[in-house]
Amino acid sequence: MVRINRVYTRTGDAGQTRLAGGQVVRKSDARIEAYGSVDELNAFIGLAIEALATEAWQKRMVVQMLRIQNELFDLGAQLAVLPEDRRSNTPTITQVHIKRLEEEIDSMNRDLAPLKSFILPGGSELLARLHVARTVCRRAERALVRLAERETLDGSEIPYLNRLSDWLFVAARFAAHHSGTTERLWHPTSDQ
Repeated sequence: MVRINRVYTRTGDAGQTRLAGGQVVRKSDARIEAYGSVDELNAFIGLAIEALATEAWQKRMVVQMLRIQNELFDLGAQLAVLPEDRRSNTPTITQVHIKRLEEEIDSMNRDLAPLKSFILPGGSELLARLHVARTVCRRAERALVRLAERETLDGSEIPYLNRLSDWLFVAARFAAHHSGTTERLWHPTSDQ
C-alpha cells in the first residue's frame, strides 16, 4: 500500500522530480509528460463520472470507468518506474486490460446505429465530458508515442490508450442512445 505522509517535498522547485526508482529527471522529460498526461486523463474521466446518474446503464458505466481510473493509475506506475527498477508487484497494463476494453466497446456498440458522419462533441453535459476525456486520451497517447520514440516501453501502453480513446468515443454514443440525446453530426461547410 502506498503511504503519503507529506504532500510537498520542495524537490520540484528547481524543475526536477524523481522517478519511482529514485532517478532525478527534468519535469519536461518525455516520461514525466507521458504519465502526467495519463494523470490528467484520469481527472477528466472522474469529471465524466460525476455527470452520470443512477439509471442502470449509467451505474454500469460508473463501475467500468472507476475500474479504468484504477488502470490509469497502474499505467502511471508502470511509466514512473524504469523497467530495471520494477518489482514483481509493480502494476502494469497487459493485453488482458486491452481485451476487456475491446469487449466493452463491442457490447456498447451492439445497440448503436452505424455512423454516417463524424460526431461533434456535445449534445449534453455527459457527452461533452466523455468527448473531452477522449481528446485528452488521444493527447496522452501522443505523449506515449513520443516517449516510445526515445525509450523502449513494454508494448501495452500505447495500445491501451488507443483502445481507451475508442472506448470513450463509443461510451459517448452509448450514453446518447440510452439518454435519448440526438448526436450532433458534422456537416462540412463546403456542403452548405
